[in-house]
This record gives sequence, structure tokens and C-alpha cells, in this order.
Amino acid sequence: MALHNRISAAELKVKLAAETFRRVTVSFYQYAKIEDPQAFRDDLYLKLDELKVFGRIYVASEGINSQISIPEHHFEEFRNRLYAYPFLTGIRLNIAVDDDGKSFWVLKIKVREKIVADGIQDPTFSMENKGKYLKAKEFNELTEDPNTIVVDMRNHYEYEVGHFQNAIEVPSDTFREQLPMAVDMLKENKDANIVMYCTGGIRCEKASAYMLHHGFKNVFHLEGGIIEYTNKAKEQGLALKFKGKNFVFDDRLGERITDEIISNCHQCGKPCDTHTNCKNDGCHLLFIQCEECAAKYDGCCSEECQSVYHLAPEVQQEMRKGTEKGVMVFNKAKERLRPRINEKEE
Repeated sequence: MALHNRISAAELKVKLAAETFRRVTVSFYQYAKIEDPQAFRDDLYLKLDELKVFGRIYVASEGINSQISIPEHHFEEFRNRLYAYPFLTGIRLNIAVDDDGKSFWVLKIKVREKIVADGIQDPTFSMENKGKYLKAKEFNELTEDPNTIVVDMRNHYEYEVGHFQNAIEVPSDTFREQLPMAVDMLKENKDANIVMYCTGGIRCEKASAYMLHHGFKNVFHLEGGIIEYTNKAKEQGLALKFKGKNFVFDDRLGERITDEIISNCHQCGKPCDTHTNCKNDGCHLLFIQCEECAAKYDGCCSEECQSVYHLAPEVQQEMRKGTEKGVMVFNKAKERLRPRINEKEE
């Protein structure tokens, strides 16, 4: 059996649209020692491909990071196959909050140096000493303490559309930049309760270990991140302290947590929290665009991109030759459009 997809993207998307069964979007991660990441990757690919699981999974010697879409009728078998790996037995599966089942259309499993790009070069750093987990109820209680500082360990464009009340933003485009920035920003608060959170838990767990490594005393991280918090808060009837939308790294680009819209269209300034990618394939800027501006600019980020978008496909392709392939993100905080290579962190 092939260990990689060999069907075109267009065909895969048609097949996804034609499916008559429901899919469930799930994320999970685990920091663990994997002796042979490539062998594990190949074995996992065979097991998941057979169940028609789609999604993006990163495997490294430090563990696994996964965001996937599972046919609902295969969910139990998927869990059985996953839990058959000793280091994944009983692992928490974060079920998406606002899910249309169309988050992914192909299965990609890649071996990487790390499961989340952190930029840490210090050989003495260890994930064994990490912050204390906080469940939803504990998070709500601790964040009422005036000696508590809540830190958002996500990228600026994630924070922009939704975040916890009174959370501090570490204004950066990448996690690797945020870690030293968080240490510097909070260096005068080493005795405070530092509560860190992210989308599904993987970044804030590593961040909590990094903070402890740099001398902070009382460090906590939200178990399962925003996704698990929201599900548990709703189940337990707790007050939702998160406001707005939770950005996610799949085709949905966000899941609605509360009705508040706390961000604005990057083109006209109207309240809006809908992320999109510029329709000009030579740009693909990730930005926030309202319905009116989407119609006005044909889904493009500017009149310049709109004019390119309407050129013949072969002309557009010629214009793209020699350009660096990356992902553009609109960084309003820095008042410019900044290109970066996108790290699918959660």
C-alpha cells in the first residue's frame, strides 16, 4: 500500500463534497520519546488511511501533533488503533467546538525535527519539568485571583479574533519568537501565578516548561487549551471566559465560541472576524474580510491583487515564477503585511 496520497487535490475535494456520512474534527498531541519517527509515521499512515482519516500530523522524536477529520462511523476503530500505541493509550482527544466536518480533505503525516517549532537550542531544556494542568473550573477560579497573569501563547492573528478576558498578548507571528518575548515581558512577575493557554494545549505546555526553566515559580497551563476548556465549560455550566472566535489551522480557519465579534475587517474596519486567504494565488495573504469587501474585491486583499486575479491563469502562473513560497499574514500590530513561512502549530 502507498504511504502517500497520489490523487489530485481537485479530485479529493470532489470526493469529500460527495460524502454522505458525518465527519468529526479532532486534535491531539503527546510529548513522548519516539525512537524511530519514520517507522512510526509509516505504520500510523497505513492504519489511518484505511479508515479514510484526513488531516495533518507531525511526528518527531519528541512526540506527535495532530489535527484530523475522522468518519464518525470509524471513530471507535480509530480510537482503538491510536490507543494501541503504548505512549498514546488513553490520550485526550479534543473534539472541535464548531465543526462542519469539512476541515480536511487529504491525509498528510510528516516527520519533523520538532512537533511544534520553538527555536529552543538550550540542551539543558527539558519537557519533564512543566507547569501544572488547569481544568476549566480551576482556570476560572485561578484567573479571579488578582495575583494571576493570563498569557495567550498564540500568534497575533489568533488573538485578534478571540481570547480570554484580560489575557496578555505576546505580539508575534511565531511561537519561536514568543517564548523569549514572554520571559522578557514577565520578568518582573516571577512570583505571580502565570497561566498560559493556546488552542489545543501543545504550545502552552511547552511554554510552561520554558518559563519554569527561566526561573518562574508558579506556572500553569490550560489542559486541552481553548477547545477542551470550551467543551467542559459548556458541559459543566461554567461561565465562558473566552470571547469571540477560536482560530484553527484547517480549512475552517475558526470555530465560533461566543457571539461577540471583537475584531474588524482589515479593509473597511467593519466588525468582522472571518479569516480568509487572498484569492490571488501569488499572494494568499491571510486576513480578515467582511462579506461586503469580499464582494467588492472578489475575495482579494487589494485592488492590485484583484487585477491579477482576473488575468488569464497562464499569465498568473508566469508572474509567480521565482517567488518564494510561503504564507503571508496581515500583521496589523506592526502596520504592515508580513510574509512568513507558516508553521501549522496546532
